[in-house]
Amino acid sequence: MSTPESTTTTADAEAFLRDFRSLSAIGETPGHGVDRQAATTADAQARTWFTSLAAQYGFRTETDQVGNLYALLEWTPGAPYVLVGSHLDSQPTAGKYDGAYGVAAALHAGRRLAESAVPGEKPKYNLAVVDWFNEEGCRFAPSMMGSSVYTGKLPAETALAITDVDGVTVREALSAIGQLGTGSGPQAAAYAEIHIEQGRSLEDSGTTIGLVHSCWAAAKYSATVHGEQAHTGSAVIADRKDALLGASRLVVLLREIADRFPGAVLHTSVGQLSVYPNSPVVVPSKVELVMDMRTADEDVLAAAKTLLRAGISRIEAETNVAIDVEESHAWGINPYQPAGVELARECAEKLELSNTPVFTLAGHDSINMKDIVPTVMLFVPSVDGISHNEREFTHDDDACAGVDMLTEVVARLCRGDLDGAK
Repeated sequence: MSTPESTTTTADAEAFLRDFRSLSAIGETPGHGVDRQAATTADAQARTWFTSLAAQYGFRTETDQVGNLYALLEWTPGAPYVLVGSHLDSQPTAGKYDGAYGVAAALHAGRRLAESAVPGEKPKYNLAVVDWFNEEGCRFAPSMMGSSVYTGKLPAETALAITDVDGVTVREALSAIGQLGTGSGPQAAAYAEIHIEQGRSLEDSGTTIGLVHSCWAAAKYSATVHGEQAHTGSAVIADRKDALLGASRLVVLLREIADRFPGAVLHTSVGQLSVYPNSPVVVPSKVELVMDMRTADEDVLAAAKTLLRAGISRIEAETNVAIDVEESHAWGINPYQPAGVELARECAEKLELSNTPVFTLAGHDSINMKDIVPTVMLFVPSVDGISHNEREFTHDDDACAGVDMLTEVVARLCRGDLDGAK
């Protein structure tokens, strides 16, 4: 398949930046970030942006049974599709680049390939740009929901029955915004995704393109701390079974475990707490929280798990509470196909873009996709490594270079250059 010129023209860059900025205005927050949680009004408006722009650039669109939205270019009738994309949903107070940059870049890569097509020359595979449903997982858990269903890791009916904190199911939420489709989406032959790094290794090294070769190992836990309600004024301190005290000690424990491993080789966090009854004059009887540990060293993760178990037992004894912990997600070092990393390196060298192999510390839909088809994952720099924050930012020249890079990669995938990659 022919590819456009090796660098973006001024008109191409202006068109991409114009479209990306129009997307960035949807769900904009007072702090100049975005709030587009899955299946909300703002998410629906972003999907309208997607379908309108896709139609303008010659795509047809369809939505599958769990709200994954596809823009399709069919060059070779009956052939499978190279999927390329990311997600339009966001965290409650988020930046404008996470996920959305990858969707906008994918639409423009498809546009450029379509406009540069040689009459009579048909690539081996068709192209589908995808907006994966509920990648962020903040309104509905788990994250990466749409790609998990697409890849067969999560049954569609299970996903559709999941509820948010108000008891609204995924099925109800998608129906309310007119995004509950049918079917399982186009058949994939390969997948590509470009994303902001969400860290600062690329910026620190002055590198334009990150070639993602592996995902860090991770363990995620759902924990419930059980105590007993009491009056905050009259209950004797020694008699209290304060669930929030136990939960607070857990938060500190996670940080202490990270500090046991110098050099930032282990990342730990507690990102969500739910306190019951959450009254100013009641000692809490129950706290639910989510814990997270990630590292590039599986031995470190095993050691951290041991420290966590010991710490939980100690907290139970010292605070007079009971703690139930369930490992909700876990995976080891998770490599991408080496052939895909090499293809990406060749594309970057052709375009004269500085590049380096990198880990991804965060989860992405490509982590699911690489388990079923050859996959290429790319990063562009994040200023100061800031993400999941309204100050999230990537410079325009890096963003446009990423579109160049993605266009080159997708052209080669549509030719079948990764067929048989393992």
